[in-house]
This record gives sequence, C-alpha cells and structure tokens, in this order.
Amino acid sequence: MAPEKDEDMIRFPETPQPQRKATAIEEALKRFDEENSDRVQGSDEAPRLKHRMAPTTPPSRKGLKMHSTTYSTPPKRSALHRQPLIAACAMLLVAGAGSWLYWHDPSLRDPLAQRETVSPDEDAGTAKPELEGKAPPAAPEPKASAETDLAASEPQPTPPPIANGVYDRGLPGEARGFAVPQAAPSAEGYAQSYAPRTRALLPDQIINSAEPFGRDKFDGEPESGFQITADDPVSTFSIDVDTASYSFVRSSLDRNVLPQRDAVRTEELINYFDYGYAPPKSAEEPFATDVAIFPSPWAEGRKLIRIGIQGYEIAGTARPRANLVFLVDTSGSMQGQDRLPLLKQSLSMLVDELRPEDKVAIVTYAGSAGTVLEPTSAKDKSKILAALDQLASGGATAGGEGIRQAYSLAQRNFEKDGVNRVILATDGDFNVGITNQDELKGFIERERDKGIFLSVLGFGRGNYNDALMQALAQNGNGAAAYIDTMNEARKVLVDEASSTLFPIAKDVKIQVEFNPQTVAEYRLIGYETRALAREDFNNDQVDAGEVGSGQAVTALYEIVPAGGPRLNEPLRYGDAESTKPTDDEAGEYGFLKLRYKRPDADRSKLMETPIDRGAEVESFEAAPESARFATAVAGFGQLLRGGKYTGTFGYDDVLKIANGAKGRDEYGYRSEFTRLVRAAKTAKALPEQR
Repeated sequence: MAPEKDEDMIRFPETPQPQRKATAIEEALKRFDEENSDRVQGSDEAPRLKHRMAPTTPPSRKGLKMHSTTYSTPPKRSALHRQPLIAACAMLLVAGAGSWLYWHDPSLRDPLAQRETVSPDEDAGTAKPELEGKAPPAAPEPKASAETDLAASEPQPTPPPIANGVYDRGLPGEARGFAVPQAAPSAEGYAQSYAPRTRALLPDQIINSAEPFGRDKFDGEPESGFQITADDPVSTFSIDVDTASYSFVRSSLDRNVLPQRDAVRTEELINYFDYGYAPPKSAEEPFATDVAIFPSPWAEGRKLIRIGIQGYEIAGTARPRANLVFLVDTSGSMQGQDRLPLLKQSLSMLVDELRPEDKVAIVTYAGSAGTVLEPTSAKDKSKILAALDQLASGGATAGGEGIRQAYSLAQRNFEKDGVNRVILATDGDFNVGITNQDELKGFIERERDKGIFLSVLGFGRGNYNDALMQALAQNGNGAAAYIDTMNEARKVLVDEASSTLFPIAKDVKIQVEFNPQTVAEYRLIGYETRALAREDFNNDQVDAGEVGSGQAVTALYEIVPAGGPRLNEPLRYGDAESTKPTDDEAGEYGFLKLRYKRPDADRSKLMETPIDRGAEVESFEAAPESARFATAVAGFGQLLRGGKYTGTFGYDDVLKIANGAKGRDEYGYRSEFTRLVRAAKTAKALPEQR
C-alpha cells in the first residue's frame, strides 16, 4: 500500500458501511497483488512464484478471513526447479568416475611420470595445473570410461620389479625382501613406486584354484605294448630317476582334477618311493641289483619281473665340493604363491644343507638376465638367503639368456674335482632369448661335455612346460623334479639332497634280453620317453640318465610265459624249428645288462645279472613287500593312462594292494599315495583347450 493511504486509514478509523467495507477489502487485496507479483512466496529454500499457482481462475474471496494465497493449491514443479538437483547428481557421477579412473589409470594416478621437460618459454605458456592450483583435466569421455570398465574385469598388472628381479616391498601375504641401498629415485620412479597394487592378484587367494583348461605342456608317447620275444627279444632304455610326474599328478588330484595322460609317466610314479634295496658293497662297483618274479594281479597267466638297482651312497665326509648356480625364473609368469615364493623357500632349505666349502651364485632372468649374487661361500648363508629373499617376479621370460649367463658363471668358478651344477627353477615358460628347443638342447649338451650338469625344478600350473624341462634335464645329465608343496621341496632338497646334487654315475643304460624259450611276449611298463635303440646300448656317444648318491631305480616288465595266454597270435608260416635251450638257459627268463660311466669318465663299464627262476614266487601275496607296493603304483599309473592292459583291475584293487604293502612309512609317502588313489576315484578330467 501507499504510505499516505495507510496513514489516512489510521487517522480516520470510522466504522465503514458493509458495502463500503467489502469494496475496501477488495481494493486492498488488488493493490497487494500488484505490488507483490514479482516476489516469491513461502521459504527461500524452495521458492515458488505466485504466477505459477495451479488454479487459473482465482477462487472466490467471499467469506474469507485471510489472504487467499494461504490456501491455494501447491504449485507444480517445472524443469527449472529440477536443474539444481540434476546438477548435483551429475557432479557426484563425475566425481565417482574420476575417483575410479584415478585408481585404475596409471597415467592419471602418476602425473609426475607424464610430465615432460619443457623450455622456460613453453613453461610460461603452459603452466602445470598442480603448480598453479588449477583444476586437474576433465574426466575422459564416456568411451574411455567404458574401456576402463572392461579392463577392470581383467587382472591388473603388478608394478615392474627393481632391476634383475629384486624388489624390496610387498603386500601382506606376499614374500617381502630386504631393502637394498639404492640411489635416490627420480620423480618418475618415485611416482611409479607408490602406484597402488591390486589385491586381486594376491597369490594365496588362487593357489588351490583349478585351471579352466589343460594348458600345461607335455610330450608323451603311447603306452608300451607287448613285443613278441621271438621277433624282438631285446629291450633297451635309459634309466629315469625323475619324480616330476608324481608331484604333478598329486597336484592335479588335490584339485579334484585328473591329470592329462601324457603327464603320467608310470616309471616316475614308481621311482618316487624308496624300496629299501640292499646297497652295493663298495664304490668300486656302484650298483647292486635286486630281481623278483611273481604273478600279475591284473591278468591271469601273466607274470611281473621287478628289477631294482640300488646306487652307492657317498659318505658325508667324502662328498666333493659343490659349485652351484641357482638360475631363477623371475618373469611375470612366476607370480603366485605356488611359484616364486615357494621357489625361494625351497632353495633356502637347500642352502642350509650345504657345507662351508661349497659355493653358491644366483642368476635371475625376466626380460633380461642378471647376476643377483656372485659366487659366495656357503658359510655366509645370511648373505645368500638375503639375496634369495629379494627376488620378485615381473617381465617376459628370457630363459635362454639366463641359461647362457648361469653357465658362464659356473665355468668361471669351475671346481676340477668337485660338482659343477646349474639348478634351473622355473615354470618352463621361455618366450625371450633362446626359445628353440633344439638350440637350447645343443647348448646344454656342449656344457655337459665340459663337466657342468643341469638339474631342473618345476613350479606352478597353467603354463607349466614339462616337455621343455624334461628335455633340458635329460640333455644336461640332471634330474627334473616338480615342487608343488613345501613337503615336496623338503623331500627333494633336504632328505634327498645328496642324490640331487652329487652323481655317482652318468649315461646309465639298461638292456634286457628275453629268452624266447621261456617268454612268449613281454612289455616294459613305463619308460616310453626313455626308449633307446638296441645298438645305442654299447655306443658311448649316446646320452642316458644320471644316478645320484644313494638313488635307486625300479623297472617292471610284464611277461607272458611260453605256453601262456598270448596277445599276439603265432604266425601260420613261422619258423617251425626251435632251438632247444641249454640247461642253464632253461631256468632263465632273461639276461640283465647295465652300462654306466663314472661322472668324470668317457668310457662306460658293464654289469650283468641273469633273471632266473630262483627269484620267482608262486603267488602274488608271497612276493616281497616292496615289489607288491611297486606293483600297486604301476597299476595306478596305468589306470590314469586309460588301463589298456589292466583288464578289470581298478582303483579299489590298487588300494587293497597298497594298504597291504605299506610297510615302514617313515615320512608318510605311502599313506599319501593311498589318499591320491581315493581322490582319483572322484576326480574329473579338464576339458581340452581349444
């Protein structure tokens, strides 16, 4: 209202007439509306414009005692009212996306790593946001966000290790290393060293998970079949003291997965166990033989010939000096608790078994090879263990380059009267450097001839290259073991340390000539990948297996005695004449020959033993306990490979034999075997990788 009219109303408060009163009220309300048409009503926090009132026709004011706007219908919200809310939501979305990108995109997280050196003139025109306090760059377009969403579903790469596989920081659950004094880091290195590391890759979360496909690489041969003695009476093979197959089979069954058939080498399952053979009397003749003949438990009418060969054990005081080079795979494929952390613990246990006069060096390879530890006396164990503890994984696998450097280091510190050995610890996934197997084998053979042997320790699953590791070990005059647990590491590197490190013979070959008058057919169980030609037995240029101190080798032949149920029908037009055996030959099933070389010799020596009826028993139950347990293991291996020659023999039969022939089981290995047999009954095979 105008001030003067308000004063008039106060100055003349006479009582108006009813018509005049109504007119005055109407006029006052009209003036009020005109004066307040541009002002909002209600709270300032939720403003409402008066002209936005819902009713288009003003309601009648008759009988009202208060201003009509007090009871008007609530206004409808327009798009204008929703704009602040939309803006707030958009800010939250942008902030969330920016935060997610910050933690997943190293280029945003590490601005120091992206900054480039600029000239003063350029710097004046392009000042950096972090120095001027300006806002950081806007979040990427939605397209980039979608790509990062997709990348987030895949495992994130771990930060690169410090040079040559040495790293001094880790998350809980990872192996930590000793800090090594280093130069002050650059800005780029400092930013990268503090990049967040995802817990999705913590190894202890995936150690027992099964692989989706059978991706591990194995080279196998078909199971050996029966040979007709009259046509081919001689069987020749290289001995095999490897145990890698047994450990891999156990690792598979512990995941409720049946191993690939090529992963099952029956002879390695058999040779995993100690059968207590009598040792040789002296080192002059380093081997003693033990023969047993008994009925086969899975085929009536057939017999088994168990051949045991026990090696001489070097006394602790007579052990030669050891010049060892640990060649450690620290590539990205070695991530995981069952790979590099287990490897480091395993080699640490081996270090504890060495004597002060032994020497150890460490070479790593991951993208490039490097010497982590120069040859160091084993009496300085703390230094060796500290070097092992620093190892971390990351990068490609330059295995071939690492092998070259390890052999070079072993040659520079060669022990003329000692043991010179490279111990390769890897998953076998070589993809940089010498990758051609023939080239690698040729290089290792040349180094073997110089007196430097190679042993292989395998780790991990999923990309485990057993085929390459077997080839390297065989050509390096060494053994191959697969380490899947700490107990296995203890068995190979502590309990059997002397066997692993100190050879008593090399190029050990076995040849059995069967007597056609007493044996109609025969087959060797296992050793498919170790078969040799008949003429290779006497050829000292042909490489064969190595036997370590105190090691034993077991082989099983299955025979069909003359007149027994043959698998091969005799020829219609075969030679009808037969030579009658002499009295001595009539009592023999065959003749065993063993040829070997001393570790430092180039010429082989020969041992011979007849396989006669004096070692035969009439029933399977009467066979030696060790022979019965070896038969159970042989049956298990054949079943895992398909059971081509075992008939109705099954896992329950294996359990029955094994439980009745456990004997002395000091370390529980035989009890573990029966557990694996039970696991095989329910395990499933992995689908083949496409």
